[in-house]
Amino acid sequence: MTTWNGSDLEEIGAAEELDLASERADGTLRNPVTMWVVRAGDHVYVRSVKGTAGPWYQGTQSRHQGRIEAGGVRQDVTFREAGPDEYAGVDTAYREKYGRYPSIVEHVLTDSARASTLRLEPR
Repeated sequence: MTTWNGSDLEEIGAAEELDLASERADGTLRNPVTMWVVRAGDHVYVRSVKGTAGPWYQGTQSRHQGRIEAGGVRQDVTFREAGPDEYAGVDTAYREKYGRYPSIVEHVLTDSARASTLRLEPR
């Protein structure tokens, strides 16, 4: 597993939103989707409100690679499925970062959304 350098981790973790473009089977990038992003420990995570059926999540499954942009950082990444042991930390990070939007943040704290938790690793 490749780890983030400190400044990129800080910038991405502090960014309000992240643009994610997943790679198609032929290696070209899809159009980017803007979403919330959280940092838990030394890792960066995203979730789909629509769970694993969400269109952007489905797009990450063809090659498990893509590109992100957030907080001035542009990085090619690998999408890794987070394990259930990571969910609580990610839940906490979403609550802390986006808790000012209580009616929205609850949508990324459902069992369906948790199942779509992806850890973004630099490549």
